[in-house]
Amino acid sequence: MKRQKSLHVDDPVAVGERIRTARQQAGLSQAALAAADCSAAYISRVELGDRTPSLQLLRELAKRLGVSADFLASGSAAVGNDAFALQEADLALRLDDLTEARRLYELALADAQEVADRSEALAGLGQLAYREGNPRRAIELLEQAIEVAGVDVVKRPAIAETLSRAYAELGEPVQAVALLARCVEEYRGGDDLLLYIRFASLLGYALTDSGDPAAAEIVVAQALAASRDVVDPYARARLYWSQARLLGVQGNLSAAERYARKTLETLRVTEDTYAIAHALETLARIYIDLGRTVEALDLLTEGEALITSSGTPAEVSRYRLERARALAAIGQTEEAAALAMMIAGELADVQPVSRGRAYAVLADLYRQLDDPTRAQELYELAIECLAAQSPTRYLVSAYRGLAEVVKAQGRRDDALELLERALAVQEQAGAFTSQGA
Repeated sequence: MKRQKSLHVDDPVAVGERIRTARQQAGLSQAALAAADCSAAYISRVELGDRTPSLQLLRELAKRLGVSADFLASGSAAVGNDAFALQEADLALRLDDLTEARRLYELALADAQEVADRSEALAGLGQLAYREGNPRRAIELLEQAIEVAGVDVVKRPAIAETLSRAYAELGEPVQAVALLARCVEEYRGGDDLLLYIRFASLLGYALTDSGDPAAAEIVVAQALAASRDVVDPYARARLYWSQARLLGVQGNLSAAERYARKTLETLRVTEDTYAIAHALETLARIYIDLGRTVEALDLLTEGEALITSSGTPAEVSRYRLERARALAAIGQTEEAAALAMMIAGELADVQPVSRGRAYAVLADLYRQLDDPTRAQELYELAIECLAAQSPTRYLVSAYRGLAEVVKAQGRRDDALELLERALAVQEQAGAFTSQGA
């Protein structure tokens, strides 16, 4: 009988750190990594260095994570070619080297001998497509990855999160809410509290965006109650961020500002530039609404380089829109108008929902610049883009903005009709997302 190669095993803390890193890179929760031969609680103790896994379990975990047992045991880079290419591709994607990430994912997909490797390569290409601003292609690839693996998408949290974001960006909030609600139920009360918080925060965000803040408030409140003892900075930041957005929609700007600032302060510790950029934008938007425009511009200046290097085209456009709003608010109307026109020219390549949202913000800006003709054109463009998708609060806002323009022209009956449409969309949005949840 052929003898298995013996493994040199490092100290338990080092082994646990490698297992945790490999699990996070694979997008697996502790519960998903665990199986009949161990529990999620045991995986947690192993990752903390409190337990040393047997060699048999170490080999089994390595197989599930797509790395070698040598790597988990001692840090050796002796991994299979497919696994090595996937690890290098994941690293390139995290470092924003999208060209190299694509090359490596395509290489891994072409050479994949195992179902797991093929699924991981497709998932990587899907994540890459989303980062490049192509959510439709991202959905196709991510759904293929799940189909090839033959697993429930809620067991692959990294894929589930990106799918939900892509659905929302394509104007499919019902699918986004339904998927996130399933993930919340999957991880509620389980061993991986951080995953529950992650998906509860995302669900609160999606419900807020879709026009159902009452449902969002319940979801976020439950997550906050469950997270009293959590110290993980990302988990805390997610909850603060959800609260900030929810309070902003509800019109409580002073409370929204407090939570947005707590989000930013928490994320600065992580040095995650992409997340910090989004937190800066959220706080800047609140400052603009509070009339603290100079502070908002300072935040946007800090964050623009960060989002430009790591954000999608839609995210970069939204950042520039906030800058245009801030410039208009301090009276720099010519610079604001020039920036607004540049952004409008960039929007042709942006997905319909993001384009519609951007047109609505531009319309608000032109109202501020006392150009009602241009504002009306942009509101109508926004409505055209957004009305073709599932109802959201952005469509409600566009109808209301157009109603204000029409009312100022003395067309009160037309304005009333537009407001009635806004109310109908708001009611539909709540009904749709309630069904999805």
